[in-house]
Amino acid sequence: MDAHHEQEVLNTVPGGDESGPGDEIVRQRMDKLERLLSEEGYNPYILEKWERKHQLEYVRRNFDHLEADEMDESVSIVTAGRIMTLRKHGKAMFANLADETETLQLYLQFNAMGEEQYTFAKKWVDTGDWVGIVGHPFRTQRGELTIHVRQCVLLCKALRPLPEKWHGLKDTELRYRQRYTDLIANPDVRETFRKRSKIISSIRKTLEDHGTLEVETPILSVLAGGANARPFKTFHNALGMGMYLRIATELYLKRLVVGMFGRVYELGKDFRNEGLDTMHNPEFTMMEVYWAYADYEDMMALTEEIIRNAAVVVRGPDSSGPVRYQDVDLDFDKPFKRGSMLDLVREYTGVDFRTVADDDEARRIGKERGVEIKGGESRFTVLNLMFETFVEEKLIQPTFVTGHPTEISPLAKRDPENPDYTRRFELFICGKEVANAFSELNDPIDQRARFEDQLKKKEAGDDEAHDFDEDFINAIETGLPPTGGLGIGVDRLVMFLTDSRSIRDVILFPTMKPLVSRSKDAPEP
Repeated sequence: MDAHHEQEVLNTVPGGDESGPGDEIVRQRMDKLERLLSEEGYNPYILEKWERKHQLEYVRRNFDHLEADEMDESVSIVTAGRIMTLRKHGKAMFANLADETETLQLYLQFNAMGEEQYTFAKKWVDTGDWVGIVGHPFRTQRGELTIHVRQCVLLCKALRPLPEKWHGLKDTELRYRQRYTDLIANPDVRETFRKRSKIISSIRKTLEDHGTLEVETPILSVLAGGANARPFKTFHNALGMGMYLRIATELYLKRLVVGMFGRVYELGKDFRNEGLDTMHNPEFTMMEVYWAYADYEDMMALTEEIIRNAAVVVRGPDSSGPVRYQDVDLDFDKPFKRGSMLDLVREYTGVDFRTVADDDEARRIGKERGVEIKGGESRFTVLNLMFETFVEEKLIQPTFVTGHPTEISPLAKRDPENPDYTRRFELFICGKEVANAFSELNDPIDQRARFEDQLKKKEAGDDEAHDFDEDFINAIETGLPPTGGLGIGVDRLVMFLTDSRSIRDVILFPTMKPLVSRSKDAPEP
């Protein structure tokens, strides 16, 4: 089936998505594969290796000086990639070849390749196929840098063609479910994930430059601690007991500080059994770091350094200025804004919770302002609800919010000047939390009391309340030095630095509701 006919058939399939092996295009290609095997005795899957010497970016960079109708026959380019488009014209063919670095035109000609090779390529090579190419760089009369092909080797036959309009696949659902198709069709998506990798490398380098040791802690645990979140539950058959996927790495990392590791961090996956939206995915990447002898002010400075360094690798070392995110210019170069939760709530609502007499008055104020009050909330809980409802979305430029109530911060050290509040901050960008940090609570007596308070909330039905972790109490009874801790949501940071609208745009394989019925072996809901 020629490329034109194939595209006509593809256009009949909504979104260019082949739904199964019975699809017309797949049947055509399966038939072609069978004929290739029987008529030519050629198996396009048997070749193990191709000695690629040049990426296409190398060709673009080193031969861009060629003038129209000029060829450099002194250089033999040995490259490989995927055929993205193919145009056949009798004894000549033009194709676009793409690899992970670039896209270049190929010129396949009967006289240059010889009858046997040219006829094989013309008959058997289709769009989507992987090929090995040997040829010379030249520039066409129309000025396009091209590889004049001498040899074309079929490395892998694609049984499914590229999606319609491969250069601009827009079906969001298809892009997330079939990320491989998205990566083929949208080079800018590949670039986003390259930037993500650079950002993560930058985070590691910044921490390691400060003498911080990367460690690995358990993902499976008998308790889900370190955050207020609903965990995923599983069951260990051999031990005959329930376990949880971790919701945070905090408690294990602080155990390591107790164990004489002065500075540690972990960058890995956490799991929270929550809803999906543009800012939440149940499986996400978190970086947590803990420094002995540091406080939350040190963590503020570290946060700014991490984010600035990450912005540099995205913009390039020679670039400066703001980072563009969804029509907003984010300035990461100057010191981040700071404000206490009390002051920010007063600024944006006119309510000064320093003067609120008691819990009843706080609940009345909350109801009057339209905050959902269930009954029984303390004035500190209402303060936080007011902040979440009226303030968060206003914090566009990077802003450190400090002074969280002790009641909602079970692992943070109290403010010695006002014990109802803690030495804690959250960083907000574009109205979303990106980082959370404490001067870590190291008083085992206070920690036990706060865990007991969390346990009461859990028993009252709060399934996000913190578990009581007796071994962690035992650890800090052994002695946790003054410690500063920080957690950064890596996916959200990548979103803001790459101008990505949804968290799914920066996670290669985001969580999706399956289109097919649940497997009989899958866990019961």
